Amino acid sequence: MKLPHADSADICLLLEGTFPFVSGGVSSWVNQIIRGFPEYRFACCFVGSRREDYGEMKYELPENVVHLEVHYLHDAHREVKKAPLRGNPEMFEKVDRFHRAVRSRRVSRDRNRLFSELIAELGDHGALSEQAFLRSEASWNLISDSYRRYSRDPSFVDYFWTVRIMHAPIWMLQRIAENLIPAGMYHSISTGYAGFLGAMLKRRTGKPLLLTEHGIYTKERKIDLFQSEWISDNRGLAERNNAEMAYFREKWIHFFEELGRECYQAADQIVALYEANRLRQIQDGAPAERTRNIPNGINLPALQAIRARRGEAIPAVACLIGRVVPIKDVKTFLRAMRTLVNRLPAAEGWIAGPEDEDPEYAEECRALIQSLQLENHVHFLGFQKIADLLPKVGVVVLSSISEALPLVLLEGFAAGVPAVSTDVGSCRQLVEGFGEEDRALGKAGEVVSIANPEALGNAVADLLGDPRRWRAAQRAGIRRVERFYTQNVMFDAYRQLYGSLLSPTGGIRSVNGEDC
Repeated sequence: MKLPHADSADICLLLEGTFPFVSGGVSSWVNQIIRGFPEYRFACCFVGSRREDYGEMKYELPENVVHLEVHYLHDAHREVKKAPLRGNPEMFEKVDRFHRAVRSRRVSRDRNRLFSELIAELGDHGALSEQAFLRSEASWNLISDSYRRYSRDPSFVDYFWTVRIMHAPIWMLQRIAENLIPAGMYHSISTGYAGFLGAMLKRRTGKPLLLTEHGIYTKERKIDLFQSEWISDNRGLAERNNAEMAYFREKWIHFFEELGRECYQAADQIVALYEANRLRQIQDGAPAERTRNIPNGINLPALQAIRARRGEAIPAVACLIGRVVPIKDVKTFLRAMRTLVNRLPAAEGWIAGPEDEDPEYAEECRALIQSLQLENHVHFLGFQKIADLLPKVGVVVLSSISEALPLVLLEGFAAGVPAVSTDVGSCRQLVEGFGEEDRALGKAGEVVSIANPEALGNAVADLLGDPRRWRAAQRAGIRRVERFYTQNVMFDAYRQLYGSLLSPTGGIRSVNGEDC
């Protein structure tokens, strides 16, 4: 398929591992935002891991997407010069000074200026070019000295390659920033690599940068890293301290924290979906005065039409709508189904979402269904249109170990479906309300602790088994979403943001993060 190409755009979206190649809540939100602002010409810059990790596009591009480019950070293979280079010792000394500032966790104007100077030298002809990083004596000396000073792991080989693999995408991002079409502003949908690209573009072009975080990227990467088996720990048993994290795992976490901190410093405005995440952004380095909350909003008329198709009966169906991946903790949902079926033998569990992102995990889930003897009760449906799905569902179940403000709960409420959710992200706020006026509307379901299948199953059974309680939860969900979480409210907030940032005075700060 030929990708759309343009010479410029009004807004350039920076997208890491999401729209248009991955379905799910964040991608749906991106699609919603683009279609909600037909007056703007959008460019989409997608960055992913490897080409084989993604299939075909999951979304049809809206007409106002005038440009799409796709980059795979770990597929880049550039010709490497074999001859060693001396490198620029003074510039690598600046790198060392910057790393010392990073370790101090203090943000200052001097540090921001130093970051800008380093970014400016990343090009092929700069003192910090990719070749200088890979092959220079100055780079080798810095890595060797850092190993001696800081590493708690005895393997220098693993340290050397960890540093290389960790930093290699930075030069790919630099080339993307150098060649990306001009835009009136940049809008990153996460920190991480996409957010760091945004920081580079801000410093390169001076154009405004807007950051919207659905979940906290660094928190989600920590979860991934704690579950990863590829990270080495070469300490002997006598050297290990259970209270101390493996050094390379800690190094990766600090790396992603720093990517986030640089994006926070560069961004003109920083959006969280709810207050707890806004406070977490500030804790992680976001300037408080640039932060704000804009909750997700749903297309109320479309979902009201779906609700009108519901019958009077309450379907004995618990449905998990989401990707079959570990962060959704589908296994807890399956174990909860054993509890539910023990109490309500006619109950069914549906899993509506793609299985291709982590096929091994999906296969483990299928094996668990067999071991729990739930083959006649639990069904994988694959991707489903909510208009077809929600009228047949009795309870939307969210068993995740990490979420932000999940659209699936809001869509379920508007379609007349109560929810049972783990206590993650804003889910308690959505189910029970936030503030006196909101809480007075009642509970739209139940909230249980993470990884507690018995509590999850019993909460679903309590709802499905008590029509009066179920209908009260249905009413509360409908009222809450209609009052606080409509698409129009969200669009109004972003219309104001886009308008102010795209105005001639929208870029209110210098490239060093200082107020003008």
